Amino acid sequence: MKLTLKIWRQKNNSAKGAFKTYEVDGILGDMSFLEMLDVLNEQLINSDEEPVHFDHDCREGICGTCSLQINGRPHGPERLTTTCQLHMRSFKDGDTITIEPFRATAFPVIRDLVVDRSSFERIQQAGGYVSVNTSGNTIDGNAIPVNKHDADEAFKSAACIGCGACVAACKNASAMLFTSAKISQFALLPQGKVEATERVLNMVRQMDEEGFGNCTNTRACELECPEGITLVNIARMNKEYLSASLKKPLSNSWG
Repeated sequence: MKLTLKIWRQKNNSAKGAFKTYEVDGILGDMSFLEMLDVLNEQLINSDEEPVHFDHDCREGICGTCSLQINGRPHGPERLTTTCQLHMRSFKDGDTITIEPFRATAFPVIRDLVVDRSSFERIQQAGGYVSVNTSGNTIDGNAIPVNKHDADEAFKSAACIGCGACVAACKNASAMLFTSAKISQFALLPQGKVEATERVLNMVRQMDEEGFGNCTNTRACELECPEGITLVNIARMNKEYLSASLKKPLSNSWG
């Protein structure tokens, strides 16, 4: 296949960015999207040009780092698919493909297609863990009975890979799907009940401080999530937050 690529190039966060057009040829349908970009970068390097900077790691669809906006959609045209697992057979010979970084104030551009998503890490650090003392006579986690439905739902929520597609898809750049998934995976399990109040209050507060928008239920996040995380998690987070606020009211309460 021969393709025309319109790629966002930006030297750093303070520089003015712009789209630049490239032509690539000899692209096979079985190549992944990132392999296609590798071909382009090899072409650029051989021409003594600066290669395109983009994030990637596992290339197996489980780490979430390959976050690209492809023709206006996070991770491209295929549902439940990350960029690294998107194959070029999803496109046609002669296509023009527009590639840009995820757009959000809380995801500042580092260079080209690479954005800083450490805001997600700070939300996670604010409460997305279990820190109760597990030494001494504490009951082994595997010995605690868990309802199968709750366990299944917790595993579904824990499947979130933190790629940021939900933020990129949302007109408000909301991180509520990500945050709610990280809250739900503990809220559904007995091990997570001990810190439930502090967890939801701290994580929601951190989400707001990072500058993410609120949810207006357009469901774009759910549609574009490569792991199929659903809005049920946001409803659960709202319930957890209301309950926690009644137990421990905050002066800057969130609604």
